[in-house]
Amino acid sequence: MTKVIHVHLIYEKKNYYFGSISAIFDILNEEEVGITKNSLLHAGMSDGSCKVTKRAMIIQSHLIRSSK
Repeated sequence: MTKVIHVHLIYEKKNYYFGSISAIFDILNEEEVGITKNSLLHAGMSDGSCKVTKRAMIIQSHLIRSSK
């Protein structure tokens, strides 16, 4: 399964999708996300987990693909 991390910026009403936590911070800065890269890496996120900050919702899940 392919991991996907959905970042919803609350005030900007924008959605981003990333393949890793590190990739988030290639596009967005810590102020936009409301958490540092190091804190998010150590948050222990697993499939289906959600981390909410004052600025964003960060949800980790996986892509569902057709078996055909």
